[in-house]
Amino acid sequence: MSDGGRTSQIDPVRAGGGGGAGNAGGGGGGGVVVVVLVVVVLVVVGGSVVVVVVVEVVVLVLVVLVLVEDVLVVGGTVEVVVVVDVVAAGVVVVDVAADADVTVSSPEQAAPTRHITATKDPTCRCHTDTSLAAEMRRAAAGRGRLSAMERVLRVAGGQLGPIQRADAREQVVERLIALLTEAADDGCDLIVFPELALTTFFPRWHTGKISDFDHFYETEMPNAATQPLFDEARRRGIGFSLGYALLETGDDGTVHRWNVQTLVDREGSIVATFKKVHIPGHEEFDPKRPFQHAERYFFEPSPDGFGVWDAFDARVGMMICNDRRWPETYREMGLQGVELILCGYNTPIHYVPDPSQDRLQGFHNKLVMQSGAYQNGTFVVGVAKGGTEEGVASLCESIIVAPSGEILAEATTEGDEVIRADLRLDWCKQYTGTLFDMDYYRRPEVYTRLTTMRGPSG
Repeated sequence: MSDGGRTSQIDPVRAGGGGGAGNAGGGGGGGVVVVVLVVVVLVVVGGSVVVVVVVEVVVLVLVVLVLVEDVLVVGGTVEVVVVVDVVAAGVVVVDVAADADVTVSSPEQAAPTRHITATKDPTCRCHTDTSLAAEMRRAAAGRGRLSAMERVLRVAGGQLGPIQRADAREQVVERLIALLTEAADDGCDLIVFPELALTTFFPRWHTGKISDFDHFYETEMPNAATQPLFDEARRRGIGFSLGYALLETGDDGTVHRWNVQTLVDREGSIVATFKKVHIPGHEEFDPKRPFQHAERYFFEPSPDGFGVWDAFDARVGMMICNDRRWPETYREMGLQGVELILCGYNTPIHYVPDPSQDRLQGFHNKLVMQSGAYQNGTFVVGVAKGGTEEGVASLCESIIVAPSGEILAEATTEGDEVIRADLRLDWCKQYTGTLFDMDYYRRPEVYTRLTTMRGPSG
């Protein structure tokens, strides 16, 4: 499904043909059979007993399995609520009411398996109620009978078109708020903004006195220009990550210049600020270039490495632009159990050292994020600031990638655009718990060159 570049997709395990269930019995035939996992928990409401039966139905071939756990028994009137979750196709709730003579047993004294006998035939009423299903599943999980309701995070990428040198921060923040508003209206929990999202990409110039460019850096976050973004995000209950240049003065008076990305939660509080690790480009002015790529002049590499933080009910990491090209980036976070990596980038289409790579910029952009996502069982959200900025054409093609390596959403324009996808965070375990089970398969004892050598030269 697509709509102006906005796409979303559920993973292959959940996608595909649905299945129906008919009445039991009848003639032969068949072919498609279901596996039914039944978990029964009991809740006492007043003097009545509510038995919550949560049924997971999975379409299979030639196999039927019914599992019933922990049927609790308490005297009184019995009402049975059956919640059926049919492979992400909706929820059917069946209320079964019956009077029953039962044996009383408390959960504290009860044996692992207990039984209930009803003396009258039940009557059934069927209706659809997703919210009730969710509540029942949470109630069951709280009693230790089920895993918690699957975690789903709706994430947006807020791609920016070009920011010219003359554009004021206040103008840019208005654009960011417009993207954030669109994402919030669409029910997103988090929106990811690009690298250096508040200014033009100023390392395309060089200056003999670096302090002449200090106005491109922020000295605090939030500040007067960005406070409206923080305020609106808090009002709408949506988090965001924001890339910008940061100027810090240490306790000893040393000035540090960083390329950073800050993660902000739904309440407008800063979760973490990540500093870019892999700084590309050059330090000295290069007269042969049509434009400079002087990031190594304007920014220090991070001394902190790659962190992972608990936020948005997930394990969240960050990387910036050139970081996405290095496999160590993903693996460092993968070893910390990352489930979602946020990345902003500014990528000129013309690569001066080797112009033959120009035509491959889009391919390489996808390649590194898709392979990094797959090999580490994580979602990756890569968001561009692109288009023609100060005469330099830059890549757009923002994407959201699944742990399978598949692209869930992709931008289709070279301007301001919102893409979004629903991220089923437990999908990560389908890879980190199988093919890429690092605890089981990795061989760090034979990877010593990764930490003892910088490159082939030693």
